[in-house]
Amino acid sequence: RKPVVLKGMELGTCTTKWTIDYLSQAEGSKEVKIHVSAVPQMDFLSKNFVYRTLPFDVFVRRAAEVKHKEYFLSEDEKYYLRSVGEDARKDIADIRKQFPVLAEDVQIPEYFEKEQFFSSVFRISSAGLQLWTHYDVMDNFLIQVTGKKRVVLYSPRDAPYLYLSGTKSEVLDVDNPDLEKYPLFVKAKRYECFLEAGDVLFIPALWFHNVISEEFGVALNVFWKHLPAESYDKSDTYGNKDPTAASRAIQILDRALKTLEELPEEYRDFYARRMVLRIQEKAYRNDYG
Repeated sequence: RKPVVLKGMELGTCTTKWTIDYLSQAEGSKEVKIHVSAVPQMDFLSKNFVYRTLPFDVFVRRAAEVKHKEYFLSEDEKYYLRSVGEDARKDIADIRKQFPVLAEDVQIPEYFEKEQFFSSVFRISSAGLQLWTHYDVMDNFLIQVTGKKRVVLYSPRDAPYLYLSGTKSEVLDVDNPDLEKYPLFVKAKRYECFLEAGDVLFIPALWFHNVISEEFGVALNVFWKHLPAESYDKSDTYGNKDPTAASRAIQILDRALKTLEELPEEYRDFYARRMVLRIQEKAYRNDYG
């Protein structure tokens, strides 16, 4: 249940075939919805990016450029594709359906049963683009097909220091964090790895990760259901909704906290601390390495 970089995996012909020219020709001018950002650090909480649509071949060539003759926001804007299903609200991302020609070049490592498969997310990033720190609720492989990435990870146990808003951390710049605003962040233990073309990073469910593309690159994220299938929200097409039992527990906690508001402040404080102790006693693991 810890991250690991797998090297020398047999991934198919994608690692040699997926040049800019080949990618452009293979899937042609089909329309793709992309993120466009005027700054390198994308922030999903403040939404400092816009969504735009481009033909796939045009997008690939733009994403590979440093300066653009044609652009939406600025000549050095960054591009990011995270593939989605035909109907993003109902369908999962699956490279075999959305990019069938490219899918033939990929051999996904078989570290899980076929019925556990959830999605295969095709990703293309401009050089220098950094994605916000977040966790996913399913185990996944980040397969770096071309280009280089740096990935910074944090254990689920360090969640109290990451200033969470839902599944995402408010700390955008993990290299130079604002410690006046996020003083506890220094307590989070940082793990870091660098992915070369052909490397595969296993990211266990609930591990936080922050990804920067050091070069223009193409990757494939493969998610699978580590828990029994019924544990997951059936309406979840992105694989980032909390397990149904966790969602119910959080709703119950919110109701309990609402009930505490009926008490005066000093009583509320005392019983809140008792509740925290109860949670620690009943639910915390004591065998973390």
